[in-house]
Amino acid sequence: MAKAKQNDNVKVHYTCSLHDGTIVGGTMNEAPLQFTLGKNTVLPGFEETVIGMEEGEARDVTLAPEKTFGPHREDLIKVMDRHIFPSDQQIESGMILHTKDKDGRTVVLTVLDSDEKTVTIDLNHPLAGKELSFHINLVAIS
Repeated sequence: MAKAKQNDNVKVHYTCSLHDGTIVGGTMNEAPLQFTLGKNTVLPGFEETVIGMEEGEARDVTLAPEKTFGPHREDLIKVMDRHIFPSDQQIESGMILHTKDKDGRTVVLTVLDSDEKTVTIDLNHPLAGKELSFHINLVAIS
């Protein structure tokens, strides 16, 4: 049976969970994730796990932050002037906000603290610095 290799289009079902078993993502109740190996469109460790798998094969893997969303970086915590945010927007600790960067890509940020003058935000991905476990099932190779 053929094994998944660079430039193959693949379809996978997966579940992603934290160390304590909390599921934080997956496709088990949706259409499978489809991507081309070698195009860097999925997490590096995820892609490395799929390479070499056969259709119908399942693998369980735990990946360090360096192979997923990277380490949590203190330099990505910023204090911003409150006036940058719309005046009618309620800002509370723990809120997840979405904005666009200068290239039009979506940026996710977490509000850590706010007062009438400043808002402290965390630009790290919410899963940065966390070890992630994946159950991956390779559905198809084309």
